[in-house]
Amino acid sequence: MRETRNREFKEKVSNSFLKTVSAFANYCDGVIQFGIKDDGEQLGINNPKQVCLNIENKINDSIKPSVDYTLNIDQKTNVISLSVKEGIHKPYLYNGKAYKRNDSSTIEVDHLELTRLILEGKNLTFEEIKAKNQDLEFHFLNKKLKEHIGLDNINTDTYKTLGLVDKNGCFNNAAELIADKNGFSGIEIVRFGNNINTIQERLNCSNESIILQYEKAIEIFERYYEFEQIKGSKRETVYLIPKEAYREAIANALVHRTWDVNGNITVFMFEDRIELTSPGGLISGIEIADYIKGGISILRNPIIGNLFLRLDMMERLGTGIRRINEEYKQSDKKPIYDVSENTIRITLPVFGIGELNNDENIIYQLLKNRSLSSSSIVEETGFGKTKTVAILNKLINEGYVMAVGNGRGKKYSAQI
Repeated sequence: MRETRNREFKEKVSNSFLKTVSAFANYCDGVIQFGIKDDGEQLGINNPKQVCLNIENKINDSIKPSVDYTLNIDQKTNVISLSVKEGIHKPYLYNGKAYKRNDSSTIEVDHLELTRLILEGKNLTFEEIKAKNQDLEFHFLNKKLKEHIGLDNINTDTYKTLGLVDKNGCFNNAAELIADKNGFSGIEIVRFGNNINTIQERLNCSNESIILQYEKAIEIFERYYEFEQIKGSKRETVYLIPKEAYREAIANALVHRTWDVNGNITVFMFEDRIELTSPGGLISGIEIADYIKGGISILRNPIIGNLFLRLDMMERLGTGIRRINEEYKQSDKKPIYDVSENTIRITLPVFGIGELNNDENIIYQLLKNRSLSSSSIVEETGFGKTKTVAILNKLINEGYVMAVGNGRGKKYSAQI
């Protein structure tokens, strides 16, 4: 038993646990267990009923607004479990500060995170806030609405229907992102040669409609990863990387990124892969394993997402990752998803069956339809620990294998 993002151990009761109460209430359900050492050894609490009353008083006196929590005493061990529910009236403050979990520790949120919590507590998203610039034009959007929906008479009511105008008749941040010109960062595309020191083309698409940015990103993909091949009497279009996978990855980056961060989505194009990195980690409530499987429909920017759907820039909300995975179903090399607290990176390898040497293939075949720890792999293959870890890292980097978990709990399986 060990501490995790959702579980914290306290050997005794001190005010420091109140920071974690704030963190769980702000971001995710969690449990604080009193009477357990950091290494998981259970010591119990003397007079646990009185201590529970002390814990209640500390929470009620120190956390604002009120938190939804329960206390339970294990009659065998005298361990007290404090279960805290994520709340809806955010931010939950301890001594005027909000906290969050960083792996198994608790830290104070910065100003940007605090602003996000305040918006969430008001049931608002960044895209719904009134835009600083109200002098916006939508020539490019209007053209797309006419092409895809058949709208000719486009006016303020049209923009209200699309969610771009608030109840006071003002444009919101979503409207500015869609407008012909805006004050936001965008997409930076770099095409490399044989190495990262050789840049063959660079394109920065900032301060313009994200719809136009999407189209530019597709155009440059078509130049370098699409070609025609003659088979018999027919001319067929062939893609080095599945176009639908790339299209979904670009749309996902624009729809799900955090627009309150002044940073570009980067698209790095190599001979053997494309790497797309977008600012902002997973939205609260989504685990990495669920994200990789696809089918998650929680949108960080629902107004933009629904507009992309109307304009056929996305097939269906919440299915982007699943569609990317489906495009690589017949390939041994799979997309790689690298998710951190502040970024999401998707690597799309050049389509096709990769070549593995004998030792690499042994481990790859061993992990098909199975999930094993590195020590189990060592035992089954007879390879040394160092060799096994080196091969696993190579298979992960090339998209054959994925790792789930941390430390002793980490396991490996073939990308399916």
